[in-house]
Amino acid sequence: MEVLWAPWRLNYILGPKPEECVFCIPRETDEDEERYILARGEHCFVIMNKFPYNNGHLMVTPYRHTSTLTELTLEESNDCMLWIRHATSILEKAFHPQGVNMGLNLGEAAGAGIAQHLHFQIVPRWNGDASFMAVFGETTVIPEHLSSTYSRLKPLFDEITF
Repeated sequence: MEVLWAPWRLNYILGPKPEECVFCIPRETDEDEERYILARGEHCFVIMNKFPYNNGHLMVTPYRHTSTLTELTLEESNDCMLWIRHATSILEKAFHPQGVNMGLNLGEAAGAGIAQHLHFQIVPRWNGDASFMAVFGETTVIPEHLSSTYSRLKPLFDEITF
């Protein structure tokens, strides 16, 4: 029997949930690499999911703490969409996925893992990536360590100019 490891998932499943919002990140900090922040916009930032569904799973999150899409200002909405577009383009360039899932779960009933602070999910997909492990074992196998993915994506985000 082959053993497949995804040890970072156990921290999320069993670990204590932080009392503070994990998406309330200061606009300026020297912890971007530690927090897996790939890029910062005027009103939002792009961050890697520390507990990904698939390799390259990213999120675009407004700085402002809000759980409701309709509370975003026009500027915040536009900045989020701009960074969703950039992130999708970079994932296509870096990983050549055969598809991309993206979405927004509003509220716990809709599946939001962190319902208090909205965040847009961007998940690259490949044919056959949802194998028997995901279907029967409720386990996802990520083929690359988060630090390696960060090192691969960060230079591509750094190339973006406005």
